[in-house]
Amino acid sequence: MVIVNTDYISGKELEMLGMVKGSTIQSKNLGHDIGQSFKTLVGGELKSYTDMMNDARALATRRMVEEAEKLGADAVVNVRFASASVMAGAAEVMAYGTAVKFK
Repeated sequence: MVIVNTDYISGKELEMLGMVKGSTIQSKNLGHDIGQSFKTLVGGELKSYTDMMNDARALATRRMVEEAEKLGADAVVNVRFASASVMAGAAEVMAYGTAVKFK
């Protein structure tokens, strides 16, 4: 599966199949939240949350690709990511794009 953030793939003619998406809501456990809250006092990267968001993007992307495969897609173009805080310590991540088939 080819995944790109452009609306074309060089050298390929594309047939649009439709929008596909994948999402997840992730949170860290209370122990990590307490540890990370202390980190905000001194500054620096909140590694635990960085890891959480990386995992969430990977899962959302995997779910988007699964939806594209069900449509018989060869690729997903114009891929974008969006995130939003759902509650303290939890975030939704969505990956979305256009499923296409090569002509």
